[in-house]
Amino acid sequence: MAQPRYPVSTVDSVLSRMRALAAQLPARDGVAVFNRVYLAVTEEVDRRLDAGEFPDRRAAATLDVRFAERYLTAVDAADADRGAPACWRPLFQLRRHPGVRPLQFALAGINAHIGHDLALAVVDACHALDCEPADLEDEFDRVGELLTALEERIREDLMPGPDLLQIADPLTHLLGSWSLERARDATWSAARVLWALRRCGEVAEEFAGRLDAAVGFAGRMLLTPLGD
Repeated sequence: MAQPRYPVSTVDSVLSRMRALAAQLPARDGVAVFNRVYLAVTEEVDRRLDAGEFPDRRAAATLDVRFAERYLTAVDAADADRGAPACWRPLFQLRRHPGVRPLQFALAGINAHIGHDLALAVVDACHALDCEPADLEDEFDRVGELLTALEERIREDLMPGPDLLQIADPLTHLLGSWSLERARDATWSAARVLWALRRCGEVAEEFAGRLDAAVGFAGRMLLTPLGD
């Protein structure tokens, strides 16, 4: 389970990195589409942290930062032509494909980040806070609830309109096969397994690798080109 290579230390530094990416990337770029979604989530988490809506502010901020590090490190790896995690490769490889719709880019990024990165981020946060995954379950659930609400808005905002009915049916069918709620449940189980295996060396690495590959396979399906 490789650690992020370019760690950020606070939620504010996470927001700065994401805003810089938003300014640099073309709006139609697939990573830019996901980055806008994730920036909105992180801004809302920051607002709720400042408002005292998390019972344990330190735990919530630590999980949020460790989570973001995974995404930002993957972006850095792709930009430097280093090996990005398998879960992110479909998005990086197809980010400029004209036949992939913005909604597909957004959900493929969410799939990679929730399905793989979040499980490892829970383990990272447990190490940083010297706690068990169960101690972070409230923070995990609150962030997950926020993501679920945002996912519904994303689907509404990015689903093709009446002028694109020729692709609406296959897009609806394709994206209807993926569920954020199911992904969250699977991620929590994966985080607990990874924590239990933390002293098992190769076994833990193998489990994390298989998780990465499985999430990458789902991402590839979500990014099936559907035509211009």
